[in-house]
Amino acid sequence: MNLKDVLSPLYVWKRAFEKPYTIKTLKEPRPGADRYRGFHQNDLDKCIGCGSCAEICQNVSIDMIPVSETKEGDSGLRPKIDYGRCCWCALCVDICPSGSLTMSNAYTWVEEGLDKDVRETFCFTPGVDKKPWDNEEKGYRRLEGYELSILERVKMEELAPAERVNSFIEMVKGFSKEQAKKEADRCIECGICTATCPGHMDIPGYIRAIREDDIEAGIKILYATNPLPGVCGRICTRRCEEVCSLSLRGEAVSIRWLKRYLTDSVEAEKYRDLLHDEVVPSGKKVAIIGAGPGGLSAAYYLLRMGHSVEIFEQNEAAGGMLRYGIPEYRLPYGSLDKDIDFIISLGAKVHLNTKVGRDVNFDDIYKDFDAIFAGIGLSESFKIGVEGEDLPNVTSGLNILKLVTLGQDPQLGDDVVVIGGGNVAMDAARTARHLGAKAKVLYRRRLEDMPADPVEVREAIEEDVEFITQGIPLKIEQAPDGKLDLIWGKAEMVDDGSGKRPSPVLIEGSREVMRVSKVIAAIGQGAEYGWLEGETTKQVKLGKWKIEADRWGRTDDQKIYIGGDMFNKTADAISAIADGHRSARSIDSYLAGEEYPKDRF
Repeated sequence: MNLKDVLSPLYVWKRAFEKPYTIKTLKEPRPGADRYRGFHQNDLDKCIGCGSCAEICQNVSIDMIPVSETKEGDSGLRPKIDYGRCCWCALCVDICPSGSLTMSNAYTWVEEGLDKDVRETFCFTPGVDKKPWDNEEKGYRRLEGYELSILERVKMEELAPAERVNSFIEMVKGFSKEQAKKEADRCIECGICTATCPGHMDIPGYIRAIREDDIEAGIKILYATNPLPGVCGRICTRRCEEVCSLSLRGEAVSIRWLKRYLTDSVEAEKYRDLLHDEVVPSGKKVAIIGAGPGGLSAAYYLLRMGHSVEIFEQNEAAGGMLRYGIPEYRLPYGSLDKDIDFIISLGAKVHLNTKVGRDVNFDDIYKDFDAIFAGIGLSESFKIGVEGEDLPNVTSGLNILKLVTLGQDPQLGDDVVVIGGGNVAMDAARTARHLGAKAKVLYRRRLEDMPADPVEVREAIEEDVEFITQGIPLKIEQAPDGKLDLIWGKAEMVDDGSGKRPSPVLIEGSREVMRVSKVIAAIGQGAEYGWLEGETTKQVKLGKWKIEADRWGRTDDQKIYIGGDMFNKTADAISAIADGHRSARSIDSYLAGEEYPKDRF
């Protein structure tokens, strides 16, 4: 030790009587640099409450708290910042998918006369708790082009249009293991998708299982809320992807294709081992009317609950509209049967070619079973409402699709016109193209107004389906050459002032003629309620469009439940599956003498 080391502490004393450098407040403003990382700001109009900021925070300084009602695409949560923990690293700003979270260049925050917990004082919810720096334009923003997330999805390989239009081979090839793991890596696990999914599937959970290469865990997560995952992995309407937080700046995670990857990774014979549960028989019997997605879903969960299940299906095979309303190039029968066969293997007794109200009396079912679930779907096609629609070569889109499923020739001729703009219209037009006919779609509104899945519209265009928009059918006449003349008029879109989309109004005097070999109506479907005839159905009330039931699908007769397309307005497979699951829980409670469903599944 030298002399300097000994004397060093003594030098401090020369400052002892000088004026302190620390001052209570700043006499003059000292703004931070233009891109200084100061206190946070949050644009509430952009924020969706995904929680990615809280997830990435290494100091656990961000909590997600409820500030508004939950709605589609918005969790209703907003980030609350604890400045006792925050290190101002700005990772929360860099990861924010919506770009709503930023940082001002303000860095001074003085509170006078603290009379509460100091830690709580310096916590606040940006955008909710008003602060002087809310409108500060300077500060830290994520740089343009700087991304912590991967915004482009892994490309899904599919058959080229010229190749797929000549057959009914499945057009989408599916992910390889490497592709699936790479796509799964994109997920930031915000959970907005789970809230939006009608089945409330644990989407981040099964995507995480793919990322960790744990197929068994992923399959178990799927079946917790969806017993038809192979089906949904191909034809789901994927509302989850519409609200994916990555879609705010890039492309949504391929949730549907990742679900398909999981189910395609497991052979059918291994499902029983993966999903084996000990079931205690309840001694109760439940009848399922209709083997569509709603009925099959209800059957699966009721079987797992220990109840005996019998399914009554009017067609020669189970599946409902999944089999008879979706072309095989979108949903191969092998994939459909894989899901259905597993459900039936759990002990369900299936009566095929058995229509309730025709082959078996509903009153008898009511007497023989402890509860009934009906999910018959929308099998009755709406009429066009024009003269000539009863001519021989006028048919429905559902009929065309069913004939093809049954292996029968729908006798389309060389050119067809499909009237409508929904998914059935797209499937009918594309099926005609795959069978070698020319196909046109006549739709009364604009292309952007079509209710059909935009992907299906794009694929139809790729397959040379011609679209005629703002066209209203007026009359169908028999042509001299044996074909049909579809007479239609052009429409103009008129704003009716209601805030809704413009309405198509026929232009006076407009008259066009289209000669085709087949006119196919696909303007919507309704349910057939003939099965309700009988003494025991008098308590079941029919509303304007559907049977009246509560949120569990329970009718005024506590023993009868409904679900699927005849119950909800969305008319898609995942909603029907969710209905079946929900009603199964309610039926289980009813059979146990309880008013509300148990939290078992």
